[in-house]
Amino acid sequence: MRDSLAGAGKVSLSPLSSVGGAQGGKHSGASGRPSVRGMESPLDSQVNIPLPEGGRFSLTRRQLLIGAGVVGVAAAGVGVASVVAGGDEEDVSTLEVSGDAVFTLDDIPAENVLDGNGPMQLEGEYQLPYGTLVWATPQSTCAACLLPTDSASPLTQVGLLSLSDGTCTTVLDGPASQENGFDIYEAACDDSGVIWTEANCLTGQWRVYQATHSGTSIGSPVLVDQGESEYEIPSIAVAGGKAFWQVLPDANGTASAEDSLLKAATFGQSDVAEMWRSTGRMSTPPYSTGDGIVITPRLNTSGVYHQITLIDAASGQMMDSLTLPASMKPLEAGYVNGRFTFSFDGWYSYGDGISQIGTYVPVDEEGANGGQWFRFGRTPTAAPAWAGPYLIVKSTMSVAGVDVASRTMFTIECPDGCDDYGEYLAVTGTTDTLVTYIGMPADEGSDDEGHTLVRVWRYSEA
Repeated sequence: MRDSLAGAGKVSLSPLSSVGGAQGGKHSGASGRPSVRGMESPLDSQVNIPLPEGGRFSLTRRQLLIGAGVVGVAAAGVGVASVVAGGDEEDVSTLEVSGDAVFTLDDIPAENVLDGNGPMQLEGEYQLPYGTLVWATPQSTCAACLLPTDSASPLTQVGLLSLSDGTCTTVLDGPASQENGFDIYEAACDDSGVIWTEANCLTGQWRVYQATHSGTSIGSPVLVDQGESEYEIPSIAVAGGKAFWQVLPDANGTASAEDSLLKAATFGQSDVAEMWRSTGRMSTPPYSTGDGIVITPRLNTSGVYHQITLIDAASGQMMDSLTLPASMKPLEAGYVNGRFTFSFDGWYSYGDGISQIGTYVPVDEEGANGGQWFRFGRTPTAAPAWAGPYLIVKSTMSVAGVDVASRTMFTIECPDGCDDYGEYLAVTGTTDTLVTYIGMPADEGSDDEGHTLVRVWRYSEA
């Protein structure tokens, strides 16, 4: 569930104003995040929230996290899109893939399934507090961590995790917003800066902050955007040394027909640039390729067409694009190893080879139309990455890699006793360094609170 919301107040919101001269905009919810198994831990302790009209509202800290959209459901569900393409007369060139041009895991020979972790070498294993969420950016030496606390206020903190030695330094010990009810929702970083969002479960307000960082501390937080419940909490990414955020109108709110925006700011600076404007809601969160950003805006046509678009982070210019058939709406979209990838969490009654649940990628860089495609046929819960010749995908429990050219695959083995959602892929884009994380709850009857295990992998040719 991309925008899981608790009854303590809906936290999908809208820009009242933009800071630093940007115009008001809109966003998409965060991508699906693993749920945490119900167990006795600090996340299950009760939190009493004072209400503006008096009285108190009691929730567990876990419910608050879910209510703020920090944690999504990673269970393998089944959805059905079953949309009938409209008879639009517009001349729009869309992706066409025949059914016999797509192969799946079932077509990979048993002898091509590699033992163990395949070509991925484990370089580090680091323990963080149970319930921690992790986001890594391609080519960055650190990852942003959303750390749960032992108190109701703040509910979360931001840490920077060194991928080389596992040192995690708390650089933000609470929200920059001082009003009651604000908590940190999501964070992303590269080696020079960090961006994060904050949301207020009492009022429906949200804010976007960014700052430079040295690895052990951050500069002064810069407020670059803010809004209320007519727009959703922005999803965020980092690319090309800039902070990016995407603002969408709430699909059921009063601004549902308004445009959505991709915005950007240089770390530590207050000037905000509008990088892209879409008619209606963009359908996927921003995806970092390291030096570019992938978004999925709608074309400005009478029909509903979603165009997966690669934007250069420095100039904002479109570098590549791929338009899906009418009314097809991807859950995730990315750009790996010189080719677009996208996923659906439901079936379509049209679309030929790209009509089913799963993650799709062309076998060849030039193989969009008329070429061969691969479908990883599991319900998508994370955007994919690429390491060496392998497409890296979050499977139902584990993280798997598929060489779509040689039809070879491997599966990273999950440790015993892990959480139900299994291992989660934390990095995007094309990289030789993969970052994964997995919840390790305490053994039954133990006083241990469990931990989140972060693992850093490097691709190594055989």
